[in-house]
Amino acid sequence: MAIYHLSVKSISRSAGRSVVAAAAYRAGQELTDERQGLTHDYTRKQGVEDTFIVAPDGADWAQDRNALWNAAEAAEKRKDAKTGREYELALPAELDASARKELARDFARELVKRYGVVADVAIHEPGREGDNRNHHAHILTTTRTAGEEGLGAKTRVLDVASTASAEIEHMRGVWARQVNMALERHQVEQRVDHRSFERQGKEQEPTRHMGVSATAMERQAAREIPGREPVTDLGKQNAEIRERNRVLEVARKAMEKAQELFSGLEKKARQAVGLARKIGQRIEQQREVERQKQELARQAEIRRQQEIRAAEEAHQKQFAKEIRQSRDRGSSIGF
Repeated sequence: MAIYHLSVKSISRSAGRSVVAAAAYRAGQELTDERQGLTHDYTRKQGVEDTFIVAPDGADWAQDRNALWNAAEAAEKRKDAKTGREYELALPAELDASARKELARDFARELVKRYGVVADVAIHEPGREGDNRNHHAHILTTTRTAGEEGLGAKTRVLDVASTASAEIEHMRGVWARQVNMALERHQVEQRVDHRSFERQGKEQEPTRHMGVSATAMERQAAREIPGREPVTDLGKQNAEIRERNRVLEVARKAMEKAQELFSGLEKKARQAVGLARKIGQRIEQQREVERQKQELARQAEIRRQQEIRAAEEAHQKQFAKEIRQSRDRGSSIGF
């Protein structure tokens, strides 16, 4: 299923990091840090699927990766300055390489549009060890806006605690919507959600972040004995969490199946009741028609009997009249 991941971290001098070195590593290229006088050569790095730079209109100079990141270093004077910001994204394995690239580009464009920065995108293939669905992108952005003349003002909205978390949460939502739109365009049923399991109302327990060292130890152990149990404490904890989540998921699916079955039975019961009611109504209608027919027949019989009696009475009257007339005629002739 499609996996949601977006993490944001800073490239800071206080941690002894160089944004030039970070860009060289992610792009798998050779860049020279002019401030430190060091060349960082990662041209032999494997797994870099694609790289490109998205910059604001007019900032064509930023398409030169070496010039871009040396300008980012030169713009900062403080020893603890933040020289870059990195967004790490999980790209859906359900999409092909072209669709994953376009999705990463869409998010980079959104960052450029919202903050006015330059975004340097490196798309990486899954590692040879571990999950072969782990397609991901590293988007390294400047901490200053960019224009025709170079780098400008700092993007303080991402540096101040009172606004940074809200901004990051907003971009997490943007990424979720973009992923879901891409999945829909490519007729993939799965969807992602940037909210925590708790906010989604799910009982699923999140795994703990492994970190570089623990991940390397687990990969080394897997190479030595494929399929072996985790060797680090974090690896063991995550294995237990995944098992608990698996049991919960099985139980959830069983409950959904039971509810679906119950709903189906309930629907059929409602249909049966409705059908019985309709049959009852039709029977009652037929009975009413029959009662009306019987009543009409009864009324017709009553009228027929009345007509017969009326005819008989009329006949009797006529007969009596004729007898009287006959008597009257006999008297008149002297009988």
